[in-house]
Amino acid sequence: MVVDTAPSRRVRRRRDTLREIKEVARRLLVESGVHAVTLRGIAGEMGMSAPALYRYFASHEALVRGLVADLYDELTATLEQARDQLQASSTGDQLIAVCHAFRGWSTEHPQEFGLVFANPVTGERHDDLSDLVEAAGQRFGAVFVTLFATLWAQDGFPVPDPEVVAGRFTTRPGPVADPLPPGPSYVFLCCWARLYGAIAMEVFGQLAWAVDDLDPLFDDLMADLAVTLALAGPDQRGSRGI
Repeated sequence: MVVDTAPSRRVRRRRDTLREIKEVARRLLVESGVHAVTLRGIAGEMGMSAPALYRYFASHEALVRGLVADLYDELTATLEQARDQLQASSTGDQLIAVCHAFRGWSTEHPQEFGLVFANPVTGERHDDLSDLVEAAGQRFGAVFVTLFATLWAQDGFPVPDPEVVAGRFTTRPGPVADPLPPGPSYVFLCCWARLYGAIAMEVFGQLAWAVDDLDPLFDDLMADLAVTLALAGPDQRGSRGI
């Protein structure tokens, strides 16, 4: 006997409406900023009443969390595509490509970047919505951490003395099952702070006062990270005129 497992029409309509709600929310975000993403604004765009949206999302916060999780997953897919396009290349090349992909997505989607990274919604709550965002964030982080761990296992790179690292940061469960030792974990943290800091400053226009073309600056950052991770010799700094 053949069992029909296709979703019912009601389920399909609900799924389509959920998708449309988040599409409208994202469009309002892009066009007018995060403060435009309101239940009333979304309902007006869709020809619905604001109370009708509560059949799909329990609150405005629930809607925003769902959108953040979707954006995390979109960004993660972008990073994975950049990584997988270089499967035949070294882990270091894949890591650099992922960094460039992160910058590319972020600068192309500044409002989305701001919602995900500058307007944290995870807080101290522990519920299904928090778990949804947390899981999406873990998948995003795992792209970087897994490549970093592979690089450490394959070739290693200079790390500070364990006594120097001790007490500088608290190790918490991360996005991979087997966390790095304290030394490489600290190097990862330093590299991440430099990468994220540079991208955030670019996205928010905080370097416009000093630099017109940010491409060379980011290339210099990537070259410095390559030296830190022993992906290139220190003479590369000289080749860039620094």
